[in-house]
Amino acid sequence: MLWSNDDPLFKDKFRYQQSLRRLAQNREAARKSRLRKKAYIQNLESSRLKLTQLEQELQRARQQGIFISSSGDQSQSAGGNGAVAFDMEYARWLEEHNKHINELRAAANAHAGDDDLRKIVDSIMSQYDEFFRLKGVAAKADVFHVLSGMWKTPAERCFMWLGGFRSSELLKLLAGQLEPLTEQQLTGICNLQQSSQQAEDALSQGMEALQQSLAETLASGSLGPAGSSGNVASYMGQMAMAMGKLGTLENFLRQADNLRLQTLQQMQRILTTRQSARALLAISDYFSRLRALSSLWLARPRE
Repeated sequence: MLWSNDDPLFKDKFRYQQSLRRLAQNREAARKSRLRKKAYIQNLESSRLKLTQLEQELQRARQQGIFISSSGDQSQSAGGNGAVAFDMEYARWLEEHNKHINELRAAANAHAGDDDLRKIVDSIMSQYDEFFRLKGVAAKADVFHVLSGMWKTPAERCFMWLGGFRSSELLKLLAGQLEPLTEQQLTGICNLQQSSQQAEDALSQGMEALQQSLAETLASGSLGPAGSSGNVASYMGQMAMAMGKLGTLENFLRQADNLRLQTLQQMQRILTTRQSARALLAISDYFSRLRALSSLWLARPRE
């Protein structure tokens, strides 16, 4: 028996087949979704296990006086490589910093007195001072390592400015979390944010000028015959001049870190003890979440 397109039975059969196809497509989409979710969970679990393993390796390395790099490079003596030594010192500093932050959080949640809070706040501020001192020592050994943020997670590196955070941006993030502020405090925070922004702009312009000057120096080489004595002398002079200009990178990093530390110290002077505690907790939480975001991004399922 033949059905025409206008036949109700034909239309019912066509709609039925369409429904079957849609159901099959939905089942397949649901199956793929379950597989993706399962793969994502497995990736997260795998990343967690790798992180645990890495922490165990790092602990063993500390006991042996060496550092195992996350990139899988061969272990080296901490004293023989400034960058590796700094990575190890930073890992130790971060571990100790997290202990102090947890202590501060517990004290704040327990409504500890101002004197108790002030002791913990002061110890954390001293930690920041020590951290910037460590960075200064590391920069003398390998300024490129410190500036590039290879000691940080990928997400942290993406948003770095001159080897660290932008003080002005950090103040913007904190402003909404420190309320209520008095009019005097609000004025102080706004002025601090503005002065930090101006200092950052000046340093950024200085870095741009250095980059331009370095590019001009490297591009001004002689086009004479390769290997000629005059060409070699010109090349060596060119490299010596470029090396001298690169030497100013350490000064830029030092000024940026001084700005970061001074901003934290000024912030503490403007705020009350409890507000300072909340600010330090908020700063720690922000960078902790940024590190967690980096781990989740690296562990995401890739189709």
